[in-house]
Amino acid sequence: MNILSHSAQPVKRHWYGTVHSGRLKSMTQTLPNTLIDRFGRRVDYVRLSVTDRCDFRCVYCMAEDMTFVPKPKVLTLEEMHELGRAFAELGVRKIRLTGGEPLIRANVMSLVRQLGQLPGLDELVLTTNGSQLQRLAGELREAGVKRINISLDSLHSRRFRHLTRHGNLDQVIAGIDEAVATGFKRLKINAVILKGRNEDEVLDLVNFARERSIDVAFIEEMPLGHIMEHDRALTLCTSDELRDVISARYPLTSLGEPDGSAGPARYYSMVDSRSRVGFISPHSNNFCHLCNRVRVTAEGRLLLCLGNEHSVDLRAVLRAPNYTPQLLKQRIVAAMDIKPEKHHFDNRGEPDIVRFMNMTGG
Repeated sequence: MNILSHSAQPVKRHWYGTVHSGRLKSMTQTLPNTLIDRFGRRVDYVRLSVTDRCDFRCVYCMAEDMTFVPKPKVLTLEEMHELGRAFAELGVRKIRLTGGEPLIRANVMSLVRQLGQLPGLDELVLTTNGSQLQRLAGELREAGVKRINISLDSLHSRRFRHLTRHGNLDQVIAGIDEAVATGFKRLKINAVILKGRNEDEVLDLVNFARERSIDVAFIEEMPLGHIMEHDRALTLCTSDELRDVISARYPLTSLGEPDGSAGPARYYSMVDSRSRVGFISPHSNNFCHLCNRVRVTAEGRLLLCLGNEHSVDLRAVLRAPNYTPQLLKQRIVAAMDIKPEKHHFDNRGEPDIVRFMNMTGG
């Protein structure tokens, strides 16, 4: 069975290869305790999607009428725990649970508790739309979740409903406030700003974060999946544009280049607030040279890059008759050889990758 795939053109065509038998043979004796790709980058951060389903349908993330992965093809929670353990034993220090919306997965808290107890894991973190936080914030903290990112693109109820297609703003804000009261190590609001849609709310979102002493990050829309709802080339707001708007009201001081520990955001401080303002700029400021992360989709596909199709089918390994934890770790180590140097997003807004963000894993 061929489990590795990679493409020189990150779009519409794949061709497949197998791990070199020599490398696999050499790994049968000993495995490294760190993951290093062929460009010398240490991979110590995994984003694990527990589901591709969501109770929202955000316009930049999903089509309104989605076809989801059939449930038998989705990894079981036990398989996800097995993956988490393998990555931790290979030197991964941070696992982020994503989706879709991770907190709508049945019995997801059992997985959270198991991952939170993994030896060697420094941080278990979560990205969510906030819809379930009001009831689960306390359980998440007790289970070992240290930090949470919450998507919030508008503070106007009607606009929020339109951008998410199904979301209830009051429910999300109540969830954010519950998370603040629960006392996580750090909370952050993630906002995708679209011209003609919500660019007038940039300062309102900064003020929302400042009032709660939490962080806010603005993310350039990523060209993943074909969408009909808007023209990405016309709606793209660059980080530079947003930074100029915020700086006019709150002077920003750079906290330096990302170091990989907090993801790709470039953070800035404000002299009169504990809140930080971050910018994630896949279009305007490529951050690939700092990449320390990989993603696992809900169906067990190990994505070596957000903006390319280089991947490994870990579900096939997990469900093989001859499965062993050693074999799983061998496949993960071997996959580092096909992690690409960088992505190439098209600033015209045309998608290089036809999978949607909910299928990619947050």
